[in-house]
Amino acid sequence: MKHKMLKAAMAAAIAGLMAAGGYYYWQAFIRTGLPDGIAVANGRLEAKQIDIATKLAGRIIEVVPREGDTVAAGQVVARLDAAEYKAQLDMSVADAERARQALAVAESTMQVRRSEMTLAEQEFERTSTLARKGIAASERLDQRQQQLTGATAAFRMSEAQAAEAKSAIASAEAMINHMKSFLDETEIRAPVRGRVQYRLAEPGAVLGAGARILTLLDLSDVTMTAFLPAREAGRLKIGDEARVVLDVAPDSVFPMRISFVDPEAQFTPKTVETASEREKLMFRVKLQAAPEMVKRAEDRVLSGLRGVAYVRTSEESVWPDRLAVKLPETLKE
Repeated sequence: MKHKMLKAAMAAAIAGLMAAGGYYYWQAFIRTGLPDGIAVANGRLEAKQIDIATKLAGRIIEVVPREGDTVAAGQVVARLDAAEYKAQLDMSVADAERARQALAVAESTMQVRRSEMTLAEQEFERTSTLARKGIAASERLDQRQQQLTGATAAFRMSEAQAAEAKSAIASAEAMINHMKSFLDETEIRAPVRGRVQYRLAEPGAVLGAGARILTLLDLSDVTMTAFLPAREAGRLKIGDEARVVLDVAPDSVFPMRISFVDPEAQFTPKTVETASEREKLMFRVKLQAAPEMVKRAEDRVLSGLRGVAYVRTSEESVWPDRLAVKLPETLKE
């Protein structure tokens, strides 16, 4: 009896293994139609978001682009009221001019004091020679000594005044450059070429330093994020080819490359997989689109588009015909 039960259990186990193997074969080959060494996962198209903020506090007088507009790198996208900074710049320019005039007076005074000191030195030397010969009285020599000391002190003071004027000029010029840099910062420029996703502030708003004005989508950095189990993610190679089919363009196949594989596993986000598959730990994988292709499609790039990502887990794997690169006519060179 026990022997029959054991045989029945073994037969059931074998049947279960065959069913599991058949299901895996159906999943891997029949359902997806993919050869071994190519993995598939749902994904979402993403473009890097860049927040453009003001470095200075102030009132916005203009926000140039509208949502959806494309801006070039270095283009002015917003302006702050610059009246206060212009006034401070004018004050600094005036301070620099006063310091230059003070320097001119100090240098002229220094020349006079140098002449007086030279004359006092000559008078002292002559009186000293006469005193040694007994011709001049010691009181006269003392007077010449005092005159020389006073003239030297006056010259040193004029030197200090000239140095102080030079320092004031340097300080004023530094403040001029500082105010000019502030004026430059009142014109907020786009750091990269991108599309305006959000206008976060409008003209008339008073913002603090660091407040955000616009959010850009960097059109040069478009990726797709997908999630794969460890058995597949662990075999991926950075830089290897990938293919993407977007839901909005099911007849097109876009080329991408693997740019990143997260070293730590995580639960699959709800927006990507089904509830049962979310119980599995998955690895985040990023696919990078070629910049030249993105540039040709920048008027169509929409962050958040869903699609299917195909990656190779073996270098020997050959892409099937249905995953050969097939771009829309508008993207072909």
